[in-house]
Amino acid sequence: MMSSMTSRATPKFHERLLPGPGGWLGAVGLGVIAGIVPWPFSPPLGVATGVLICAIAVIALATTSPVVQVSGGVLQAGRASIPLAQLGGATPLDATDMRWELGPGLDARAYVCLRAWARTGVRISVADPQDPTPYWLVSTRDPHTLVAAVSTKHAR
Repeated sequence: MMSSMTSRATPKFHERLLPGPGGWLGAVGLGVIAGIVPWPFSPPLGVATGVLICAIAVIALATTSPVVQVSGGVLQAGRASIPLAQLGGATPLDATDMRWELGPGLDARAYVCLRAWARTGVRISVADPQDPTPYWLVSTRDPHTLVAAVSTKHAR
């Protein structure tokens, strides 16, 4: 019981796929543009609108960013999770390989946890014959560390 709690507190891999600087600047830019619209009618309303829209955009970006985590013998990518025991091999993908996997190489049955601002990723095959999903395609900025984390079967 105690080791299970410890493994959840210290995952083997944990990454929240937050946007890069361009995404955050886009949220601020959206607030500025939204504030410009009412500015001629009322500058205080323009400032309030800009700040509100900027805050909403930043909160939306932060709360909708998925978590990729390996902890307690389970891989979690976004809202989906799968025990490591049901996984096969994992392959790190650079930006070029990831683009191919998402285009001509994509199997429609695959589970995809994608964020465009994380250009690299990992392809993880599913070894469970009962699972119709042939593999998971997961965005990550640190593909080699994620591969190492999922390659240890039954990791706790």
